[in-house]
Amino acid sequence: MQPQLSKKPQGAALVFSRVKQDVISKYQLYLLILLPLTYIIVFQYFPMYGLQIAFKNFIATKGISGSPWVGLKHFEQFFNSPFFWIVIKNTLILTLYGLIVGFPIPIILALLLNNSTRTRFKKVVQIVTYAPHFISVVVMVGMLYQFLSPKYGIVNRIIVFFGGEPFLFMGSENWFTSLYVWSDIWQHMGWSSIIYLSALATVDPQQHEAAIVDGASRFKRMLHVDIPAIMPTAIILLILNTGYLLSVGFEKVYLMQNTMNLGSSEVISTYLYKLSFASSLPNYSYSTAIGFFNSLANFLVLCIVNSIAKRFGKSGIW
Repeated sequence: MQPQLSKKPQGAALVFSRVKQDVISKYQLYLLILLPLTYIIVFQYFPMYGLQIAFKNFIATKGISGSPWVGLKHFEQFFNSPFFWIVIKNTLILTLYGLIVGFPIPIILALLLNNSTRTRFKKVVQIVTYAPHFISVVVMVGMLYQFLSPKYGIVNRIIVFFGGEPFLFMGSENWFTSLYVWSDIWQHMGWSSIIYLSALATVDPQQHEAAIVDGASRFKRMLHVDIPAIMPTAIILLILNTGYLLSVGFEKVYLMQNTMNLGSSEVISTYLYKLSFASSLPNYSYSTAIGFFNSLANFLVLCIVNSIAKRFGKSGIW
């Protein structure tokens, strides 16, 4: 009699066996990713169950599943609301202003620092520009109120010194957008330039040597060697930033907001907060519908910008 051959696992059993062996042999790595994976599942995927209240008339006593369906009622209510165009306009102005003005500044700073030949000066500039990033939002807004105070602020003192009248900057609708954007640029431009400095550090020195032999000046080397080297990184970051086109940060806007500048400072995030938490009769279904619309619009913009970047032969995020 011939001895029976041991049966080897086939199909799904074979795959399961290989996965099991891989998990056992590399269990330290799987334990390492267990905590962030749990965080993503609990705080990112489980809350998606609550999105259905955007299509329901949510009643707390009946719960999410027991509340009646109302379809697109809350979306129509938001689109027909007099606040719709106000919050959309203010949100777009803040994000586009910050993107157009603030996006190239870290690139320019990185290029200037990379081409600086004075090591000590370069280190001082890096420290000075990196430090504001670690200032909290509350402290940053407090500094704005102190510097721009019509009575004690240094800015108004300079204006009065030259014969002008003190001005309430923090209460002006016309000044709110510029104060928000430029203070944000000052706070984060140094930190944002780090990734571009890292990309510039990967440039082959032989390219600069060849350009010098060909007679290229420092500006031309920066234009034809450095900028093409960081362009893929810049495009990826630009695409990611456009994904937050309708998501202006809540904390800073809310802290800078007051009744005098409300016409230009009321954005989607602050409007949602007032509907959900600062109202005596919170409408959670209505606020969830607005938040869902905000996320969907950001996702569509992200897809469009990514497709445009890939169509013109540039890199994309997928």
